[in-house]
Amino acid sequence: MSELPQRPARRATALLVWAVVMLAAGWLIARTPFSADLSAFLPASPEPAQRVLLEQLHSGVAARTLMLGVEGGDARQRADASRRLATTLRASGHFEQVHNGDQEAWATTGEWVFRHRYHLSPAVDAERFSVAGLRAAIDETLSLLGTPAGAALKPLLDSDPTGETQRIAEALLPAQGPRIEEGVWASRRAPRAVLMLQGRVAGGDLQAQAALIAEVRAAFAAVQREPALAGLQLQISGPPLFAVDSRERIETEVIELAIAGTLVIGALLLLAFGSLSAVAIAFVPVASGVVAGIAAVALGFGSVHGMTLGFGSTLIGEAVDYAIYYLIQARGAAQPGQGWRHWLVQSWPTVRLGLLTSVCGFAALLFSGFPGLAQLGLFSIAGLCGAAAATRWLLPALRPDGAPGVGLRRWLGVQAGHGIAGLQRARRWVWLLAAVALAVLAWPRGPLWHGDLSSLSPVPRALMALDTDLRADLAASDAGTLVIAQAASAEAALQAAEAAGARLDALVAEGGLGGYDSPARWLPSLATQRARLASLPEAPVLAARLAEATAGGPLKAERLQPFVAQVQAARALPPIEPAALAGTPLAPLLEAMLFQRSGSGSDRAWVALLPLQPGAQPIDAAAVRTALQGLPGLQVVDIKHELDSLYQRYLREALWQSALGAAALVLLLAVALRSARRLLVLCLPLGLAVLLTLAGLVAAGVPLGILHLVGLLLVVAVGSNYALFFDQLAQGGPADADTLASLLLANATTVISFGLIAQSKIPALAAIGQVVAPGALLALLLSAACIRSRMTRRSA
Repeated sequence: MSELPQRPARRATALLVWAVVMLAAGWLIARTPFSADLSAFLPASPEPAQRVLLEQLHSGVAARTLMLGVEGGDARQRADASRRLATTLRASGHFEQVHNGDQEAWATTGEWVFRHRYHLSPAVDAERFSVAGLRAAIDETLSLLGTPAGAALKPLLDSDPTGETQRIAEALLPAQGPRIEEGVWASRRAPRAVLMLQGRVAGGDLQAQAALIAEVRAAFAAVQREPALAGLQLQISGPPLFAVDSRERIETEVIELAIAGTLVIGALLLLAFGSLSAVAIAFVPVASGVVAGIAAVALGFGSVHGMTLGFGSTLIGEAVDYAIYYLIQARGAAQPGQGWRHWLVQSWPTVRLGLLTSVCGFAALLFSGFPGLAQLGLFSIAGLCGAAAATRWLLPALRPDGAPGVGLRRWLGVQAGHGIAGLQRARRWVWLLAAVALAVLAWPRGPLWHGDLSSLSPVPRALMALDTDLRADLAASDAGTLVIAQAASAEAALQAAEAAGARLDALVAEGGLGGYDSPARWLPSLATQRARLASLPEAPVLAARLAEATAGGPLKAERLQPFVAQVQAARALPPIEPAALAGTPLAPLLEAMLFQRSGSGSDRAWVALLPLQPGAQPIDAAAVRTALQGLPGLQVVDIKHELDSLYQRYLREALWQSALGAAALVLLLAVALRSARRLLVLCLPLGLAVLLTLAGLVAAGVPLGILHLVGLLLVVAVGSNYALFFDQLAQGGPADADTLASLLLANATTVISFGLIAQSKIPALAAIGQVVAPGALLALLLSAACIRSRMTRRSA
């Protein structure tokens, strides 16, 4: 391989091998799906209760629910628009639920509930149909006839004198509900009609979700064509919109970052080289690295996340470093065509060691509990290796003597030399800065590392604020506490929910809870239904009891023959299975709280969710656990606490992984340098760069999370390249202007690429950029101040 650039055949071989590898990788990439699913940045192995929560966030009913707001006009116009929009969306057949408070959609369901009232009513038992029970129930129903509810009860009196339909309606009413205005749901705080939709498509199918959102907008545009409704505006929120919006945002950012990085770095290199061909060749390792990184992720994960591509734009700045080192440092050979040999001997060993240190740093990401971060790690490792390989074997074939132009490179080298001299003279100030940084970090405050899972979300604050408003309008604010029942079957899960409900009813009566929802209210267990049906007396017995219960009262037993007949009809009905609710508005309501988990074996357990509503005081999760003590298969989950603890768990793991990555890097340097003194001097600027960067973030009030930690690890990985070059210069004597210019340009491209990412609207990318851009610059400056000083003493 040593004669590669001199022999045309071998040069052609190098180009051919590179082209074949790129084509194969391109073919693989073309067949690989790309995603923007934020579940890649959710933990891969949460605890069981946390897993239920994350599955719901990813693919549960919540992931398919949209909230709409109609603003403008007066209350009547908003109500009219709400009804028209709801009618259109229901007719499309693409939504399981379209709720706007209009009861018309529930007419058929009301008939079904009435027919099955003895299956569903929580009051049905043997006592209910005793003489005393019948008398009390009938008296209560008669007393309600004079109330506002009497108009609805009167037509049912002969067939439902015990008021089971009324009790079912009371049981199904949520603890809180939206305000009704002009017959539809409306906000309590703003002039706005509100609707809630649930699509039929899977939450993770972003293409289908985007189509549903477009359908909603098109339906509202049709409503606006009515002259009286033209001034109304539509607001949309909910997880499907967030997911689709995030995908579009990520795709846009990836393109914008790649274009901006290419243009800015290309312009910088053009100024430095003064040659368009040199700039074009400098991007060959970049392109090779990007293709290698995407292909490696495709092989390792089966798909590539859009955020991985966004992070890949930083590879433009770091991968181009290798080309800069070669194109500048291969110049000036004594014999034409031999510059590559000089570079291989003098600089390649240092570049190679710098590559290995970077790999050690990025390798820590491979073991992250977040699949998205593991993708970033693999992408970076494969990308840097691909860029370095292209620099080592391809650039000598293309440019044996490096870049032909000069541009501003020589001037940059001279200015870099003056700057280094100034840094050495100001070295004592480094220790003062370090002392100030330590003081900043030692100043009493809360925990240094914090944040939560929401810090990874690219959803803008304005959309989150709208989501909060609409949830409040719909009285659908996220339940802060859940009771989760897991069982081997739907029947067992419903029985567990019923047992929990009996205990929770006592807490509600005591004022410890404002209320709760349960799937057993929509569909009692088969055992409960059978017990209720078995408590219904036969016709002769019921008729005799009715005669005694109504004796002397205003309602005569003879009038209640429809009631006797319908009780007998109910006795013959089978218990209601979940499948019987298919196609009714009750089905999605039940599905939201009773579902079978995806997976295989024990992972396919049935889950019943019981959301709790607070009363006058916040929910005391410990008190709820005490109330449910002794009931098997139940967990009380404080959602915020669980998600925070999940994040903290992975933060602790990331701290350990980062420490191991840094230790591996130091060990690699120790083996390569074989000098404790050189190792200490080389690690000193890296440690100081991390310290000063961390203190700067804290002083700026930036909340530090996992991605900032990842950024600090990358500062060490990237900064080690600069420290190694200064160490090489310290061992070999004064550096020429070209070498210093290559270091300055390499650092500038890295700082620019990460600086662009720091401006991203995606927090996951911005956090890394905020750390690495200043950290890489500090690593260069501190390496020049701390390591080159030894070179000066030596050469002196």
